[in-house]
Amino acid sequence: MTSLLQTQALELAYGQVPACRDISINVNDGEIVTLIGANGAGKTTILRAIAGALPPRSGTIRFAGKDITALPSHERTNLGIALVPEGRRVFPFLTVRENLELGGFKFRKEHARVRDRMQAMFGMFPRLRDRAAQNAGTLSGGEQQMLALARAMMSEPRLLCLDEPSLGLAPLVVRDIFQTITAINARGTAVLLVEQNARYALQVARRGYVLQTGSIATSGPCSELRSDLRVQEAYLGRGAASAGAAAP
Repeated sequence: MTSLLQTQALELAYGQVPACRDISINVNDGEIVTLIGANGAGKTTILRAIAGALPPRSGTIRFAGKDITALPSHERTNLGIALVPEGRRVFPFLTVRENLELGGFKFRKEHARVRDRMQAMFGMFPRLRDRAAQNAGTLSGGEQQMLALARAMMSEPRLLCLDEPSLGLAPLVVRDIFQTITAINARGTAVLLVEQNARYALQVARRGYVLQTGSIATSGPCSELRSDLRVQEAYLGRGAASAGAAAP
């Protein structure tokens, strides 16, 4: 597989407060990689750094062979990085259609391309088509998550960064969201997934990194992480070794 994203020895901080240290991760073209860990472990901080919202204190970020460490976030979007933030962050007083149009902003001079992309999103998320003229703030939580995913996909990303896509959603909606993530990946988009529902994350991803207090505690293929007793005890609960039946 070809390496798409590489971070090397990232040191991240909020002002003078250290957040993450020695973060080296790799995402190959077309794969799903997950970051799991407790609240405060640094998962969201890493995604913010990759998306360009948090400048690293030191270390490097490379995307498709290019050093993007100092690149502003809008230029990273143009290269093919899209972030779906925690809590969805749709524009509540804009319609579904207007939210999607903003997602396709980098193609704003290619009107036919934006229209075609929007139709593709309506095909992937039929409920959004039914609510195209509805303000995003009036959608259910699951529908808002669909909109957040579709808005990010409007930019035709090579890498989709997802921050807690299951947060606050009912179990049946969570299942649908993870099926959609798998479908997006099957069409060729690499996914870097931050998710507290470790069981789902380790089932849909190929490889994973386990974060603990701002550093990588362990990493490897998800099949191995699911069998790791430390991961089972910390994130999967008792009986995790035979929990495949609960997988999406």
